[in-house]
Amino acid sequence: MIFRRRRSDDEVGQVGDLDDDQLDALDDDADEEEVDDEMIADDEPIDDESASDEWLALDESRDWRDDGPFDITEVDLSTDADSGIERLDFGSLVVTPDPEVAIQLQIEQESQRVQALMALHGSSGLEVALFAAPARSSMIPEVRAALQEGAAQGGGNVTLGEGPFGTEIRRLVPVQGPQGEQMLHASRVWLVQGPRWLLRGTLMGEAAMSADNTGSAGVLLEFFKNLVVSRDTQPRVPGDLVWLSVPDNISLAEPPAQDA
Repeated sequence: MIFRRRRSDDEVGQVGDLDDDQLDALDDDADEEEVDDEMIADDEPIDDESASDEWLALDESRDWRDDGPFDITEVDLSTDADSGIERLDFGSLVVTPDPEVAIQLQIEQESQRVQALMALHGSSGLEVALFAAPARSSMIPEVRAALQEGAAQGGGNVTLGEGPFGTEIRRLVPVQGPQGEQMLHASRVWLVQGPRWLLRGTLMGEAAMSADNTGSAGVLLEFFKNLVVSRDTQPRVPGDLVWLSVPDNISLAEPPAQDA
C-alpha cells in the first residue's frame, strides 16, 4: 500500500462536479476507436422523462448495497485484531487495504484537509469522495442530472447503463492532448447512498473505457465495495463534502516538485 500526498488546486467540492483531468498519472487519453461501443451506443436523449423513470425504477428495484459499501452500523469491526485484518481509518471513511492498490490523498492546499481518496491499479484509478445526504430521501437522481449537465456543457456525451450499484453514468468528454490534439476522456461514475451519506466513485483510465468489470475495474470495484462509512452526527447540508482525515500512523510522501 502506497500513500502519496497529491496537490489539489481544484476542490472536489460539489457532489455533481468532477475535474476530468485530476489524475495526471493515468493514461486517460483515448480516441474514439479505443472506447468500447457500449459507452457511446445510446444516442437517445438521456433526460427524456420515460428514460428517467426507467433509471429511477432500476435504482429502486433492490438494495444495491447488499455487498457494500457499508455504513459503520452495518458491520462489526471489533474483531479485526483477532482476525488479523488491518484497516485504515480516515475518519469518516474506513478503508480495507489491498496490496495491489496504491492510494493517493487529494489535499486541499489552503486547509490541508483531505478531500478525496484516489485508488490506483495499473493504468486505472478510482476517485472516492464522500458527501452529506438526506436521511429519508434519495439525492441520486439530482446528482446524476448535475453530472449529465456538466458533461454536456463541456461538449461531452453521457450514456446511462446498469452498473454494480444501479444506474451507472458513463461519460466521454473532449480534452486537449499534450500536443494540442483532440482526445476523449472516459469516466464511469458510481453513486451509492447510505444513512445520511452519499459515496461517489469515479472510475478513470483504462478501466473506464468499457462497461466491463474485470481486470483493474474488478479490483477497484472490490476496493469500493469494502469501504465503510462512519459519518459523524454533525448537521450538514445535503451535497456538502465530508472531509476525511489522515490516520496517525501514516506519513505522506510529498509529490514531485512541479516546474514553476
